[in-house]
Amino acid sequence: MTVQTPTPFSHGDTGTEQVCFDRRELGMILRLYGQMVAAGEWRDYAISLLREVAVFSVFRRTAEFPLYRIEKRPRLRSRQGMYAVLGMDGQILRRGHDLDVVLRVLERKLIRPVE
Repeated sequence: MTVQTPTPFSHGDTGTEQVCFDRRELGMILRLYGQMVAAGEWRDYAISLLREVAVFSVFRRTAEFPLYRIEKRPRLRSRQGMYAVLGMDGQILRRGHDLDVVLRVLERKLIRPVE
């Protein structure tokens, strides 16, 4: 029996960092998510952290396509804004520089007329 020393994990390139939501951004998104869950509109979510984009996807049921995607693309910071809300079909519902303003397009879904 031979004993081999374990192979250390590589630390990777510093140029391949991933985009993340910071604590404030995630707090705003999760506050809205909690309201929508309480209203019975949403049931599940997923977070994808990639090299160029961070995506928070919300689902009505677990095995479906996402109803909405909230994206953060820092490369668009100086252009249209780095935050966007996309619908199920990929259509951009709102894009901007301020996440709170961008999320308002989804908060309007909570407002319903009382019959």
